[in-house]
Amino acid sequence: MRCGAVLPGGTATEQLELALLAEQAGWDGVFVWEAAYGADAWSMLAAMAVRTDVVRLGTMLTPLPWRRPWKVASQVATLDQLSGGRAILAVGVGAVDTDLPATGEVTDLRTRAARLDEGIDLIRTLWQGGRSFHGQYYEYQTGRLDLSAAAAPVQDRIPIWVVGVWPAPKSMRRALRCDGVIPQYRATEPGPRDGAAVTAWLAEHGAGTGFDVIADGETPADDASAAAATTASWAAAGCTWWLETRWEARDQMRARLAAGPPRPRRDSAAPPAGAR
Repeated sequence: MRCGAVLPGGTATEQLELALLAEQAGWDGVFVWEAAYGADAWSMLAAMAVRTDVVRLGTMLTPLPWRRPWKVASQVATLDQLSGGRAILAVGVGAVDTDLPATGEVTDLRTRAARLDEGIDLIRTLWQGGRSFHGQYYEYQTGRLDLSAAAAPVQDRIPIWVVGVWPAPKSMRRALRCDGVIPQYRATEPGPRDGAAVTAWLAEHGAGTGFDVIADGETPADDASAAAATTASWAAAGCTWWLETRWEARDQMRARLAAGPPRPRRDSAAPPAGAR
């Protein structure tokens, strides 16, 4: 299991410092918010790309229905070039929350879902060298000046992770078109048992080798054994990434990053998948 961290906001400089700390402490990934207004996610990720060597980089997450897909494709491909092939794109329909800024974007869930599907297809088309796309919501046609070669990603296939509402079949089927799923559980307090159900469903429906299943939460910075036990239970359920979260708690996240990733220990038996 790989271990990443979702940075808890702050200035661009503060988040860059946390990303450097994460790489020094052995974490596998660093992810940043993409908000309507605030420190720009893609500018920060570009800065992180040129100051780090191995950590994977991405957003958590990009509300794709509220973005121009060709612009997102350019930003991710640029990050992939600058990082030497370490970009990940995580997308969802966008959160409708009264705590977030109101920007006049479409809020109808069905429309957002349709835009998400088309956006994913358009981004893949561009990364594969395609020159045109004609959908219900998006139109793209290369003109006489074609700059696509300059934006070619380093990775043969940049991973796209998408939110999948479990156990909604339509939402989960969208994940099968991508490279990973960020499960959004309907259970009040989801645990590894729910993760195991997700991975079983994915296997039954043809998710291939290398498909990522993301788990997230908090683990203690001062108890390595307890932290490893938590991630081990999710790894036993079939999850491939653990994302540490400390929403808006920058001091706590700094201490957690410095303590190192809560990687499951190879020499210890993982708790059963049904353990809470």
